[in-house]
Parts: sequence; C-alpha cells; structure tokens
Amino acid sequence: MQSQDVAQRHAPASGRPAGLEQAEASLVEHYPRLVRLAYLVLPPGLGRERRVLTAHALAQRALPRGRKQASLIPAQTPRRSPASAEVPDDDPGYAYLRERVLRAALAAARPRTGRPRPLPRVWGLRLSPRTGGADELALEQRLSKLSGPARAAYVLRGLEGLPDAAVHKVLKAAGVADPGGALAMANSVPAQPGLLASPEFDPCALQARPTDLMRRRQHTRAAVGALAALAVCGALVALPGGGWGPDGAAAPVYAGNPAAEAALDPARLARVSPTAWRSASRTDFSAWPARGALTGDRDLLRRALAVWARPGGNVRVSATPGTQTGGPAGPPQLLYAGRVDAARVVVFYDGLRIARYAEPADGTEGAALDFARVDGATGAEASALVLGRSDGNVQYLLAPWVKKAATRDLMKPASAPSALKVTDGVTAPLTSPALGTGNCTSWTVLQLSDGAGSQLSTDLGELVPAHLTAGRPGAVGEATGPEGLQAWAPFACSLATERSSGVRGVNAWDFAEQPLPDGSGAGQWVCTRAETWRGAGTAALAQFRPPGARYGAVTAKGTDVTACGPRDPHVLAGVLWKSRGGHWYLLAAGGPDTVAIHASGGITASAPGSLLIAKATRGARAELKGSLAGGREIDGLH
Repeated sequence: MQSQDVAQRHAPASGRPAGLEQAEASLVEHYPRLVRLAYLVLPPGLGRERRVLTAHALAQRALPRGRKQASLIPAQTPRRSPASAEVPDDDPGYAYLRERVLRAALAAARPRTGRPRPLPRVWGLRLSPRTGGADELALEQRLSKLSGPARAAYVLRGLEGLPDAAVHKVLKAAGVADPGGALAMANSVPAQPGLLASPEFDPCALQARPTDLMRRRQHTRAAVGALAALAVCGALVALPGGGWGPDGAAAPVYAGNPAAEAALDPARLARVSPTAWRSASRTDFSAWPARGALTGDRDLLRRALAVWARPGGNVRVSATPGTQTGGPAGPPQLLYAGRVDAARVVVFYDGLRIARYAEPADGTEGAALDFARVDGATGAEASALVLGRSDGNVQYLLAPWVKKAATRDLMKPASAPSALKVTDGVTAPLTSPALGTGNCTSWTVLQLSDGAGSQLSTDLGELVPAHLTAGRPGAVGEATGPEGLQAWAPFACSLATERSSGVRGVNAWDFAEQPLPDGSGAGQWVCTRAETWRGAGTAALAQFRPPGARYGAVTAKGTDVTACGPRDPHVLAGVLWKSRGGHWYLLAAGGPDTVAIHASGGITASAPGSLLIAKATRGARAELKGSLAGGREIDGLH
C-alpha cells in the first residue's frame, strides 16, 4: 500500500515501520505529549503564542501523507497529565511521529526558503500556556540559551526519560549533525523532569486573551478603506481619457465630476476688484485683489489648480500644523500670479487656507505646494503673505490697505524703522530671521501701517507672518509703541523656538520687575505666549533678564497651558540666580494679582506679594505655588 511505502521510507530510528493507521492511532493517544515535545524544542524567539500554534501544527502534520483524510481533531487523554504518561517505547507509531515532530521542530530554527505553510489561527484571541512560577521561568531562560539540538537532547532525556544512548540515536535520526555535542551542551542545565511536566510547558492547557482591540479596529477600518479605494480605482480605470490637457507636475486625473472640474477651471477663479476693500465689511483676505504680471496666464493657473487638487509624486508639499492639504471644494480666489526671483508663483485663498504654488521659470520639474491655515484672520493677521524666500531674504505680498511698509531690528528698540520699497503690493527682499543660522545678533521684523496705526509681524518660516503684540493678557496692544519695543528687545531671539509651529501671533507681557540682592539692580520678568491657528500647541515662556544682560533667558515653558493668556492672565515662575557676590538665590515672581508665593522641595520659603527671594545652593530645585487675591492657587511654570 502507498501509506506503508511512505512509512517505510521514513522509518524511525528503531528501524520498525509504522503503518498509517497505527501512526494515526498513536497521534490521537499521545497528541498532548507530541505537542509538548515540539513546544519545548522550538526556538524561544518565536514567542509563546506562535510556539503554541507552531507546536500544534507540527504535531498534526506529522502523519504520513498517504491518502486524503478528514481533519483530525485529537481528543486529550483524560484522568492523567500527558507528560506523566508512561513513555510508549514499544509503540513504533509513536516513535515514528516523535522523530518527525522533532525533525520539524529543529528545522524551524533554520532559515526557510520558499513559501511558509500557514499556521492555525484563532481570530481575535491570543493563546498561551498558563504562567508558571519562578522555577519554571528560570528553566525557560536556561533552555532559551541552548541550541535547538541541545534543547532536544534535554527534553528527550527529561520528558521522554530516554538514556543518553537512545537520545544520541534519536537525534541522529532527526538529522542532528553532532548529537554528542548536543548532549554535552544539555548537561549544562540541571535535570528537572518535574518542571518539564508542569502547566508552564503544556501547550494543550491554554489561556485565551483578546488581541489588541484598538489595533484590530484600526486595521479593520484600514482594510475597509483600502477595499473601497480599490473599488473606486477599479471603476475609474475604465473612465475615458481627457481632462485639462498638460497639467505640469500634477498627478493623473482621478475624478471627472462637474464640481471637481469647476474647481479646477481657471476661468471660474474668483477675482476681486482692486477697490473692493474700501467698502468691504471685513479687512481679511477675501478683500484682496488679484495682483501680479501672470494673472492672465491660463496655462499657469490651470497647472497650479491641477497640482493643488492632485499633487504628483515629485511635488514638494508642506503645510502648517493642523492645515488640510486637500483640493479646493470650489473655485478659489486668486490673490497673486507672477514671477518671484527665478520662479513662477500663484497664490490662492479658499476661505480657510492660503495655497501657494511655485514652479521653476524654465519648467515644471521641482514644483512646490505650500498651505497655511488662515480661518478668522483679519486686520494685522491678514496684512501680509510670504511670496518667496531666497539667499536669507523673504518677500511679502501686502494687503491693499497697507499704506507704508518698513523694517526694523526688534533688538534695537531705540532705532528708527527703515522704509521698504513696495511694487504692486510686493515688497523688496528683506532679511528673514527664520532663515538665520548661528548666533542671534539681530531680529528683522516687518512694520506695516494702514494710516490709522501700525503693527509688527515676523517671518517664522510659514506663509503667514506672526503678529507681534505686547501687554497684559486681555488688554494687549501693538508692539510698535515704546513699551512694547522695550519689552520685546531682550527676548526677540526666543521667537526662534516657534519656527514652523503654525503660530498666529506672539504676545510679550512684562509682568514683573524684581530688585535683586547684593545691590545688583533689578531683573526683568517677561512672559511670551505664542498662539496658533489651530488652537492647540500654544506655548508660554517665562523669561528673566538680569540687569545689564543683553538677552533674556527662558526659565520655564508651558505647552497647551492657559498661563499668560486671555483666559487666565496669571503667571508664576522662578529661577536660580548667582549674585555678583557669588551667592545663589531663588528668585520667583508672579503677576500683579499674586498676593503670596510659597516654595517647597529643595528650598522652603514664603513671601507676601508677587516677589520672592530666598537663599539657595547651586543645583537646588523647588516647587512654586502662588496665591491670588481671590484665594485661588496657581502653580509655577516648569
């Protein structure tokens, strides 16, 4: 019979053939022992769950493939633990199966070629043996340090109870090249046959736990989304060709519905009259006219719209944090189309975002697409846009209501602003602090005037410059006044920490002046707070400047906190300071509404009012708490 031939070719080490029926009966009777043997010999690196599944798979695949059979589901032997059963030395079917299981378990440690055979799976469940005690864990760790053949020798000796001669014979029959070496290595682990029979190593007595439910949901949603996308793509492949003609760096057309085509039609772009801002109810980007020498270049506008809707793989796309990069929902408003340095630039506004498209003047390779969120922008926040940066300089497109433009060094409050040339709303290049490297020795800002007042803005590496203000939260004013300029001068360089963070505006609040011990003069406390377009990600910096110092130093920072903001115009911060006499002090200051400050931890001290000075040692740490006039307590910024 064919089944007998197969068994003959794979005869066990004893030399006795095992018929298919006999092998099947042995598998049913000794299934738990075979699975335990495979589990113990398999590489520990597979992990407990995979070792369990692999051990069951190896035991079930140990039968010879003589004829088609129904799926075999062995019953566990009742009334006794499988590992405590007597070793069936006189059962040739068991010896045959043991050799096959052992050979397969040893092969699992070697690199595989070809397609691996699938393992049994129980979807949604993680199966593993029950956890044993410290002795079982220690044995598991010792076995993990052995090679596969040495583990097999240890298990055959301890679990099967075979003498060394029989172990040597079984290992050789299973394909081990050096059975003697495996036995010698196994001798390094003390014999503990009782532990091998424990539930820790019983892959038939399992505990079930759910897999990662959150990841499963994510994978399910991703799979559903992928199938939906595949269905859509499959349908679109059959659509007829056409589209808008040469679209430069845009990706292939993916939709042909009327609304999408209308949003990409240069003829439907919204264009505002040059005088519309004079009667507009809002001073925002919706009142900006279309400017630039290329506003009539339909091919350029078509390419810009097409790339916005479906940027190709070679298009560099960037966006301020929290800004969506999808295509326009309808025809956007055109703000600018012209040449900036060696590039053609197009700027759009869709009511929520600014989108800037740029391509080289000599082609479309290397096009760029940048987005900025501007929802709710008005007045100073809607007075300038970045057209381009090069050679350390930046150029702006200004609002039509801007009458004068100038630059000034924020670190030199006493110096007068320098006039800036503006042509058709586009400024001459000016130094960009966002592109500066090395030491911070100056900070150039843009000063704009609309006839009724002026404001300061600074480039922080995004399409919309950040508006700079000064004053107590809830009553801030423009930073162009003497007090605002004095407040910002020592702390201008701290603006570098907010580059490319989606910053809408930054306020500087000079909240305290603190007399210093040892006759050192008075120190200045300032809190700078950066608000973002998306709301989240606000940053409050408490900064201290000793007398005579050019720069302030950041002493504490809070992210997504209300301190120094309109919702909570309070702040408390401290710093370790060394006097001219060489003494260390804890300096702490709060806002005007602070009535007491308490320090604890490495330094214990209290003081009424909004200022505290306490002797300290170098490296000391303290926790600060302040009391407000109404009895409320606030924590110090860290």
